[in-house]
Amino acid sequence: MTKRFLICVGLAAMMAFTGCSAVNDGVSDIGSGVSDITSDISSGLSDVESDIGSGLSDAQSDIDDGMDRDESDIRDDLTDSSDHREDSKTSDSAPASGASSEPSAAPETPSVIAQGSAPAAYDLSSLDNTKQGWGQGVRLDEKNRPEASLLFQEKYGKYDAVFIGDEAPVIYLTFDCGYENGNTAPILDTLKEKGVQAVFFVVSDYVDRQPELVQRMIDEGHAIGNHSDKHPCMPEQSIERCEQEIMNLHNRMIEDYNYTMTLFRPPAGEFSERTLAQTQELGYKSVFWSYAYADWDPNNQMGPDKALPKITAALHPGAIYLLHAVSPDNAAILGDFIDAAREQGYEFALYA
Repeated sequence: MTKRFLICVGLAAMMAFTGCSAVNDGVSDIGSGVSDITSDISSGLSDVESDIGSGLSDAQSDIDDGMDRDESDIRDDLTDSSDHREDSKTSDSAPASGASSEPSAAPETPSVIAQGSAPAAYDLSSLDNTKQGWGQGVRLDEKNRPEASLLFQEKYGKYDAVFIGDEAPVIYLTFDCGYENGNTAPILDTLKEKGVQAVFFVVSDYVDRQPELVQRMIDEGHAIGNHSDKHPCMPEQSIERCEQEIMNLHNRMIEDYNYTMTLFRPPAGEFSERTLAQTQELGYKSVFWSYAYADWDPNNQMGPDKALPKITAALHPGAIYLLHAVSPDNAAILGDFIDAAREQGYEFALYA
């Protein structure tokens, strides 16, 4: 009985010892596992923090790049919008007469766009090609200036289009020369006598047929303006043809006279936003007028006694006069007109 008891006590002690060791081993394993897990978590958090930091840096870089791109795009869009804004149509109110008809009434409320610096190039196909005619109209401001000229100057000046000069008491004489009937030489004589220079807008046929007169214009200090190759309606031509109409004559004047033209007058005063922009791209100013009258038909003249007071009454600061060189009235009254304008305090200058 005593032996059995001792054996049992011994076995119990062994089991207890073995169990404590297992528990200690388990605790050690758990501690080790917790340490490993903590290490893994710490390592993982470090990696996550690194990834987050890297991601935030990349994201910030992308955001900064995006902001730079967006700001650049916005500036480009604003520039494009400013430079290529399509004007609202003014066909109901815009002057509609050309060089071959009486000036029409001035527009009532044409839309106005402030002048701005134009880019070096346009997407011409995107610009409005609606044909517009030009005539200075009959509505005048307190300085006797046509209101239509002032409005169109403000609207289309960004394309180097000129409808009137500034407010100085200066007159600019321009003559359209479609063909010759003997009146240009007397006009040149008067201009030389009075010490006045003018712009003569010519077409290719005139240059071919009247080389002596063209050379005289150049020699006496006048400007030769481009009135197109064959005198078509420019808005009705393709972009390619419009370039040919200007550059054919441009190149001919360089080759035959060593003369570079910079002023263009659209045939019949017909234009569009697109043709103005293209003319500017080709290095030209589009020169219209702030006064013209029915002088183009040599067989239907009003006579010097009526023509002189008519054109003198139209004097205004910055006036650009369109006169036709085929008019015998113009040849007869030119000297008296120059004298009358000077008596009223006006000077004459060459538009360039």
